[in-house]
Amino acid sequence: MKNEERRIENEEWTRNSFRSKFLVLSSSFFIRLLVYPDISPDFLVPTRKSWTELSDAQLLAQCEIDTYRASGPGGQKRNKTSSAVRLRHAASGLLVIAEESRSQHENKAKALRRLRQAFFLKIRELLTDPELEAAPLREELAQAKTGAGRLDVGRRDQRFWPAVGLILDVLESAQAQVSTAARILDLSTGNVIDFLQLDPKVWEQANQMRVRFGHKKLSVG
Repeated sequence: MKNEERRIENEEWTRNSFRSKFLVLSSSFFIRLLVYPDISPDFLVPTRKSWTELSDAQLLAQCEIDTYRASGPGGQKRNKTSSAVRLRHAASGLLVIAEESRSQHENKAKALRRLRQAFFLKIRELLTDPELEAAPLREELAQAKTGAGRLDVGRRDQRFWPAVGLILDVLESAQAQVSTAARILDLSTGNVIDFLQLDPKVWEQANQMRVRFGHKKLSVG
């Protein structure tokens, strides 16, 4: 009897625990990953970190790679060879392109950087209450803060995008209420807004989130 009760308890824990772990956001919809209780969660629930920490070679191995000729103004060919690169990351559904350079190697490197940025920008991880309580101590945030505790890092700094990912995760958990997210992160509302404005794509993502939750868009200060 005890074994049967334990089995039932384990099954109930499994159903409650193997839930959606992240959202993939676009301008008009979001996709929630469905997790089934009879399959290992480690297999079914990849986290953003599991992708951002991959080497370039490992990340490329997960992508479909297309090369093509990019057209310039007036229909002229910008490149005589197929140097433009398009990466499709099937696991996340993200697609990025790079076609500025005449070098396929350089465009591939740029596309990889953009894909890594897109992970932080587009993929939301759903934070539990304990994770929200620990958010101010997360490495992504701590490394982007000054000694006075203010968030202060430029958009070209390698610490910028990991901080973006965490702040947007918290903003999602706060239903796009910036003041609530700032309180969770132990930051001022003004500091969070200033940070979001550093990159147009981050600002756009935050406002798309606000619209989705029924709020007005943030205005540029």
